[in-house]
Amino acid sequence: MMREFELERQFDIEIESIKPNKGVYLLKTNKGLKCLKKINYGTQKLLFVYGAKEHLINNGFPNVDKYCLNIDGNPYALVNEDIYTLSEWIEGRECDFYNKEELSMAAKKLAYLHISSNGYEPPENSKLKSDLGRWPHLMDKRIKSFDKMRDMARKKNNKGSFDLSYIKGVDFYKELGKRALKVIDSSNYMELCSVADEEKGFCHHDYTYHNIIIDNNGEFNIIDFDYCKKEVRAYDISAFMIKVLKRVDWDIEYAKLIIDAYNEVSPLKAEEYRVLFAFLLFPQRFWRLSNRYYYNEVNWAQNTFNKKIEDLITEQDNYIKFIEEFKKVYEQKE
Repeated sequence: MMREFELERQFDIEIESIKPNKGVYLLKTNKGLKCLKKINYGTQKLLFVYGAKEHLINNGFPNVDKYCLNIDGNPYALVNEDIYTLSEWIEGRECDFYNKEELSMAAKKLAYLHISSNGYEPPENSKLKSDLGRWPHLMDKRIKSFDKMRDMARKKNNKGSFDLSYIKGVDFYKELGKRALKVIDSSNYMELCSVADEEKGFCHHDYTYHNIIIDNNGEFNIIDFDYCKKEVRAYDISAFMIKVLKRVDWDIEYAKLIIDAYNEVSPLKAEEYRVLFAFLLFPQRFWRLSNRYYYNEVNWAQNTFNKKIEDLITEQDNYIKFIEEFKKVYEQKE
């Protein structure tokens, strides 16, 4: 474990107990419950994230896990070579993605977050995190990587069940990737990026159930902004929708519920639906899983990988049915 006295000294706190909790540590301190987290990116990126949260708080969106500052006024402690952040621990439970009322609230909360994010000027010594304008390039690169990974799978002498599933399934996803790229190329994506750039807003980029904490007063709080960056809001909405839809067999009603709730607070423009559609088409989950497998990005057990790719392949029919319905409801052509 990290050197406790160093943390106490740098953050000017007294630690009573430390308990591991889902990849972070729950600290009981003389200043209340805190969340200690080791981060795997540099302090300049952290300052962007810190600035983003402070901007939300100052802009009428206080429900975030605010960072604590160290004795020098920085939102981190350096212990040996490691960087740790300390933030307010928010007591509560995770959002239930099967509960329509909570989903609707979570969608509205996302809209409020996006509104409050506007006008963000990152701190001078921070490193700008932005995906604005990058998606056509990213999609193209990821589509090409499907072939590289297929070659890796084919060259293996002792192919495992993941390799066989990948070889069998990759064409389906590569096609989806090409469709997504066509849709985004035929959309107003670049104009929307310019608008987002002028508005100076940002996205959470990991808006999912375990980062939406409903506290004891029933307030919805958003935590874990590590991935936040400048981005078109359709990205956040699509990623949130996918996290929900994969749990409910791609039921279009849930998609409508999320979009309707979001629109109540901050209506999407007609051209944003096209970009949203492109993100829903792009096989991001299949790409990420395969990438983690072939480039050893995470050390999950073999059967975890096998189960995840099988689950993806099993949902294909429901997913395609959803895509066709989405096209009809939101009048998208391909």
